[in-house]
Amino acid sequence: MTYKKYQIALLIFGVLCLSYNIYEFAISKYSTKQGIIFIIECLAGIALIFLPEIITKLFRLVLPEKIIYFYWFFLVISVFLGTSLHMISIISFWDKVLHTVSPMVLTALGYGLIGFFMKKADISQTSPWLFLLFGFAFAGVCGVFWEFWEMLCDSVADMNLQRYATSTGKLLIGRAALMDTMGDLLTNTIGAVVMGIFASIQSRGKVSYFQEYRLKKLVNKTSQNRLKRF
Repeated sequence: MTYKKYQIALLIFGVLCLSYNIYEFAISKYSTKQGIIFIIECLAGIALIFLPEIITKLFRLVLPEKIIYFYWFFLVISVFLGTSLHMISIISFWDKVLHTVSPMVLTALGYGLIGFFMKKADISQTSPWLFLLFGFAFAGVCGVFWEFWEMLCDSVADMNLQRYATSTGKLLIGRAALMDTMGDLLTNTIGAVVMGIFASIQSRGKVSYFQEYRLKKLVNKTSQNRLKRF
């Protein structure tokens, strides 16, 4: 029941944020294009609340609740607080906060993936370093691909996601043009390291700790019925 309560609370918060964005659009607080973007992104955020269930339905994979809760926390600070309530514009370093928290979620997901790929192997016979290193590497690679995505958006739509220009449109050159991208990669690395240190302390050298992150495959209807949250 705890899972459902958190999900309903998050859904209510998302709807409140959507209502606020619709209100902003109605009073023309932002340009029509910007107002529509805020509404669409908030709607996408609400839909993403149900991503864990979608993954289970499509791929028959069950994500551990601790990963889901961490993912929901990131959803709150990125989509609802960051975009819908405009914290990313109000607080200058909010973007870096997101780039620090997101690799923590991805590192935890990395722990779950390596456990899943081991299939029926006995986790207790492996080293904790297998999980720690894979989680760190997985988060790092995802961070690099995110920068590729930002570069694509900047190239196609001139969105300035990589902050290669000032707010007035003046193009930056040399080291100044690289600072945002390198800062994102640095904070991404820091986030992955922090999560690794946390997991290392929590596990106390016992690889069985990572069993909690392991993704599981649904094999029949009986096991699926046990997932009451779905």
